[in-house]
Amino acid sequence: MQIQRRTLLRAGLGGTIAGALTTAAPAAAGGHRPTVFVAGDSTAATYAVADHPRAGWGQALHVFLRHHVRVVNEALSGASSKSFADLGRLDRILTGIRPGDVLLVSFGHNDEKTTDPARGTLPWTTFQDHLRLYLDGARAARARAILVTPVERRRFTADGVPYLSHGEYPDAMRALAEETRTPLIDLTALSFARWEALGPEATKDEFLWLDAGESPNYPDGVQDNTHFQAHGAIELARVVVAHGRGIPGRDERALRRATIPDDVLSWPATRPAES
Repeated sequence: MQIQRRTLLRAGLGGTIAGALTTAAPAAAGGHRPTVFVAGDSTAATYAVADHPRAGWGQALHVFLRHHVRVVNEALSGASSKSFADLGRLDRILTGIRPGDVLLVSFGHNDEKTTDPARGTLPWTTFQDHLRLYLDGARAARARAILVTPVERRRFTADGVPYLSHGEYPDAMRALAEETRTPLIDLTALSFARWEALGPEATKDEFLWLDAGESPNYPDGVQDNTHFQAHGAIELARVVVAHGRGIPGRDERALRRATIPDDVLSWPATRPAES
């Protein structure tokens, strides 16, 4: 792991712009600011300072957007397409979304928990049925929905070959996007290609893999093959924005930057999406 990143982790450093990630900023004079809403799970969520350096890609979207664009990250740890709606999170988004805004919809990780009646869905029936609620709600508000297939986990064979873990859920989302003519960001395929290129060791710098003593929030270390630290969240946000042609205010200059320092992110005192 890079020395600079180790130093930042031990110091618990962050940026100064966390509040802008999920808190609605005042509208600019003359009208509504274009807004990107995120409906998703823990891989996209915004995390609190007690979770540092864990971060979700929704927490990093602002890095690649111009300052006049808001990001309202409603992604919730443990959520599926079903539970997110059942908990009223979709209603919360639809109350605030306006014509021309964008809704990024990314689920699958927890929909796969089919033994859990509160979260589990089946890919070709109830998963698609619930996703339609998001698409229909956005369109009723004259906003734009973009489906985002679930980011792939860090899964490698003993020989260092990556393998897919989401079963038929990405295919079901791809088919729904085609059927409904909804834009799609295939984050499953894009992230899988990234993990394949990086390999088993380098991917540890993007996922939440920390040695004992590296972070005060994880004194015994952590080996998490699903969630990300700042570097991984930033790079996944880059992928999402780069392939999301309908996302307003894309900052092409930021997208072209080869590296983005981890400390452009910050962690609020509490998780904004849960407050």
